[in-house]
Amino acid sequence: MNVRLLAVAEVELAEAVDYYNGQSEGLGFEFAAEVRQTLERIVEHPEAWHPLTPRTRRCRTRRFPYGVLYRVRDEEILVVAVMHLRRAPQSWRKRLGGRA
Repeated sequence: MNVRLLAVAEVELAEAVDYYNGQSEGLGFEFAAEVRQTLERIVEHPEAWHPLTPRTRRCRTRRFPYGVLYRVRDEEILVVAVMHLRRAPQSWRKRLGGRA
């Protein structure tokens, strides 16, 4: 199954990596590895995590306070957001243009 990130999700991931690397050398790369492991879990079990809407689910990272919000589309996982769980938790909805 392919994984595709919306452009805004790619930006969120890059910004979080930069932030964590600024906090402690290498921590951002550990965060990126954690997100990669989260995506692998999603690919293995795409229907396993909490549905936020009928089509959108969230899988939390294990070590960092982030969630990967995604949709399953045929043979693709579409990542809608890589979001900090304590900042504007509903902001991802507007990305889908009312199709949440």
